[in-house]
Amino acid sequence: MASTRGAQILVASNRGPVSYTLDETGTLTSKRGGGGLVSGLSAIGPDAGALWVCSALGEGDREAVRRGVGEPGVRMLDVDAEVHADAYNGIANSVLWFVHHMLYQTPLEPVFDAEFRRQWAAYETYNHAFAAALAEEAAEGAAVLVQDYHLTLVPRMLRELRPDLRIGHFSHTPWAPSEYFRMLPDDIAAQVLGGILGADRAAFLTQRWADAFTDCCHAVLGPGIPSGTRIGVHGLGADADFLRERAHRPDVEERMAALREEVGEGRKTIVRVDRTELSKNIVRGLLAYRELLASRPDWRERVVHVAFAYPSRQDLAVYRDYTAAVQRLADEINAEYGTPGWTPVVLHVKDDFARSLAAYRLADVALVNPIRDGMNLVAKEVPVVSDEGCALVLSREAGAYEELGEDAITVNPYDVVGTAVALHEALSMPAGERAERTKRLAGAATALPPARWFLDQLHALDT
Repeated sequence: MASTRGAQILVASNRGPVSYTLDETGTLTSKRGGGGLVSGLSAIGPDAGALWVCSALGEGDREAVRRGVGEPGVRMLDVDAEVHADAYNGIANSVLWFVHHMLYQTPLEPVFDAEFRRQWAAYETYNHAFAAALAEEAAEGAAVLVQDYHLTLVPRMLRELRPDLRIGHFSHTPWAPSEYFRMLPDDIAAQVLGGILGADRAAFLTQRWADAFTDCCHAVLGPGIPSGTRIGVHGLGADADFLRERAHRPDVEERMAALREEVGEGRKTIVRVDRTELSKNIVRGLLAYRELLASRPDWRERVVHVAFAYPSRQDLAVYRDYTAAVQRLADEINAEYGTPGWTPVVLHVKDDFARSLAAYRLADVALVNPIRDGMNLVAKEVPVVSDEGCALVLSREAGAYEELGEDAITVNPYDVVGTAVALHEALSMPAGERAERTKRLAGAATALPPARWFLDQLHALDT
């Protein structure tokens, strides 16, 4: 299939760099997104012949496609809404995400029945729509960077349509150990691995996840990785210049003043900023804080847990239940330990980036305790913008642990008592040591900023 379009560099991801909302008058409004991919793609410049292929995610996006509205350099695919729901919620978020983050309650789940097979067919259809669009748009020998677990089948499908292309696949999640990955039906496990192995290069956030992928290939497909596929590691870092500039704008200063008032004069802060994603382990973090107050009563009225837990995937019942559990536990801690002048947990559930940056700057301790995380950029962002230095309590199951573990206080994310001990150690850390550790953490956190992270992957396809 020859292209009539001629894009030299293509990115494929479920979510694109722009989204559209449709109001009651029928007016479309566009909003630009952020993140590492957006920063990275901008690094190649406007004349590079780049195209971003993404999915229409809501009615506003679909209407924009129908009207032919769009931004230069973006092609949005209007995949049938039911097919997208089955592929995205049914498979990507409820199966592949659960496998890689090891979230299943295995006595009861997963159940790979006829409904799963129906949804898997939608996932194949969804991936094929991307492969066909990329094949249509790409110039001869173009570079294509396919992103994440939503699109694991695309590299193989695209290779069959356009063998001339240079194809990379990047996994932003952890990769499951082979014993856990093999919960998937054998043919599906082989399809996922074989799909990614259609790429010239499969890349991961850490060596641990790359090794796990290799182990799965050996366990499911037999010894050896096909000679056409190379394995790479690119540890996405924080964008220091952007964060430091953004963290000192007036709206952040306003929110810092409001937070200081909520916390109270002279108190220390334990800060967490997360989506209410099951893998982020917010409930055990709150339990650890409660254990700290119970076992170390001297911290009562001297510390506040500032917890920003922004609702995520609320169209899935298990996520709605988890969000409710976070709110309930915060209320219980406040009822048990709160006093007229002290609220132990300050919980905010409305997403507010400026307020998150304000909390980063104020934090004495950052709590990042995921059950499992591909990287976790919060762990990297806090040291970059911290005003006075911040002790980092970090789960050994976060990808960021590989780079930051030496200067963090490491925890087993399941150990509530151990995490409470770590919080006490972090709160008690001398200011000088905290500042020195923060400086080293910030250096490690910014070693591979988004622009270089993206360009490194692109250049690796040429070698």
